[in-house]
Formats: sequence, structure tokens, C-alpha cells
Amino acid sequence: MKKLTSIIALAMSVATTDMVNAQSTQKGKQQNPYTLVYDGAITKNEKGKVNIHPVKYKLNGIDIAANVYTPANYNASKKYPAVAVAHPNGGIKEQTAGLYAQRLAEAGYVTIAADAAYQGASGGAPRHTDKPASRIEDIHGMADFVTQYAGVDANRLGVLGICGGGGYTLKAAQSDKRFKAVATLSMFNSGEVRRNGFQNSQLNTIQERLKQASDARAQEAAGGKMIYAGVASITDEEIAKTSTDLYREGFEYYYRTHAHPNSTFLYTMSSLFDLMTWDATTNMDLINQPLLMIAGSKADTKYMTDEAFPKATNAKSKELFLIDEATHIQTYWKPEYVSQAVNKLLKFYQTNL
Repeated sequence: MKKLTSIIALAMSVATTDMVNAQSTQKGKQQNPYTLVYDGAITKNEKGKVNIHPVKYKLNGIDIAANVYTPANYNASKKYPAVAVAHPNGGIKEQTAGLYAQRLAEAGYVTIAADAAYQGASGGAPRHTDKPASRIEDIHGMADFVTQYAGVDANRLGVLGICGGGGYTLKAAQSDKRFKAVATLSMFNSGEVRRNGFQNSQLNTIQERLKQASDARAQEAAGGKMIYAGVASITDEEIAKTSTDLYREGFEYYYRTHAHPNSTFLYTMSSLFDLMTWDATTNMDLINQPLLMIAGSKADTKYMTDEAFPKATNAKSKELFLIDEATHIQTYWKPEYVSQAVNKLLKFYQTNL
């Protein structure tokens, strides 16, 4: 754990050599015209099939980059249910969020996966800002856009949040009743982890890290250099020595097998100023929509789903679904686990939308 802490706690410069090496393993995927890096991704729009539509829209003055997926034989004069998909921490719309958006579109849903403001291909500065209020607003913004999209039935809107996007989805759904069905996959409570450390491993340094965040904000306010936390690059040796499945497999996913130049583990140190006083599970009783929470049975993040689920005391209905043998990151890409998650999501949305 000490090795892991030393890796993820240090502020590091923007990725160079390792990112290039990671991208070199992606030659086939990176040739995708939409830069999608998941298996089975759309390579061209064809009549009668699921199509992808890159779009941009404004959210509080910031340009948001998103992909809208439309079902096969899509007819804008008809009305379709829709699902907004919120991506993981460090993730972007071209990775697992896009995979799930495409799979749901294959089942007849109009879906949207957007890059968070300050991240990916979306605008906003400083780059790599990762603050709860912004990530929650991103989810409201997807609802704003997709409910106005031609052919979408605004009264049949669902939401799916993956990893950190799952934590932010729980919070967004508390107030946004446009979402008629709320689902999370491998939910990650960003506030709890930034505050307490992963698996409560940094409880003794909370005040020290709050001081670091405060100092970083002061430096920014004074016009000084931006300070970043997280990991910008990592060696194969460091990956192999990482003790937790989440981070070891996450490094492999984001920097090797599914690398994308817009995806990074970096976030501004000053983001901790907001993250460490926030928690995804507060006010869970405000969720009155049907709720489905999915996690891998072997995920070392499962404890976060276990903490959140009982607090949804007013959900119209709720279910905790475990994917047997799956780890957190494996739910992002491994075909048999993705299929289990998608099949469960489809039953959930078909029942509630």
C-alpha cells in the first residue's frame, strides 16, 4: 500500500514517453475515425445500423464534446427512450462510457456519452479540474441536450454512471427528476476516497492533504504554477508492483490496453479542496426513482456500493446486482462481464422507462 500511495500521491508532469508507448499498442483502435478504443466500436455510420453522432453544446459557457448513439433504423419522427452515460474518473467518452452507450443503442435507446467539462475533448480551464459540482452539472447537461434531441421521448430518460460517474450520478439523480431510472456500475465515491484514501488507507493524513489543497489553491490564486495530483505516466514495473486490483488494472486499462490521448489520471491538486468535503452517499434518501447498482463480486471498490445502497431508503424500487468473479476494471471491457451488466441494465430500463 505504501508503494501505491507513493505512486498516486505525487504530483507529476504531463505524460510523455509512457503515454506514447501505450498508444503504440492501440494502433488498430486508434485508427478508428471516431477515436473509439473499445472492442466492437463503430467505424462508420451505415443505414439500418447503430450510428454515432459527435456533437458539441454549451454548458454554462463551456463547450462540451459528446457522442450521441442512435439505434438501428432510427427515425427522428418516432419517440425513443434515452440514457445518459457518465464516464469514470480519468475516463472519457471513447472508452467504457462509449462501449455501454453503444450497447444500449443496439437495444433501441438513444444514448449520450459526454466528456466532463475541463476534461477530454470538452473545454474549460484549468484542465483536469475534477470537482463534484462540475461533474454533477455535466450529468444535468447531458439531460438538457439529449431530451431536446430529435426522436427522444423526454419522459423516458434513464442515466447510467460508471465508477466516479456513478457517484456523481447518485447525487445528480437526487434533484434531477427527469431521470426516471437510475443505474450505477462499479460505483466509486470520489469524495470518500480523496478524503480517506482508497480502502481508508490515508485516514492519518487528511488534514495534511487538506493543507496541500489549500496551498495549491492559494498558489493558483496568486498566478503561480498549476499543481497536479494523480499519475501522468507509469512504467510496466510500477504497474506490476501495484498492490490493488483497481489501480493495477486501471493503469493497464488507461495507459496500455485502452489508452487514449485525451484520457489521464491527472487532476488539479486544488480539486481536493472540494472533493475532500464531499460524499456521494449524503442525501441518498432523496432518490425516489427506481435504482439499480451493479458491481463486480471481486471488486475492491465494492465496499462503496455496499455503503451507498442501504441509504437509498426512498427509492421506488432498488436492486444490488453482483457480477460474479468480476473486478472493478473488468466490468469496463471484459466481454462476458459487460454482457451481464448490459443484460441487467436492459431489463431495468425496459421495466422503468
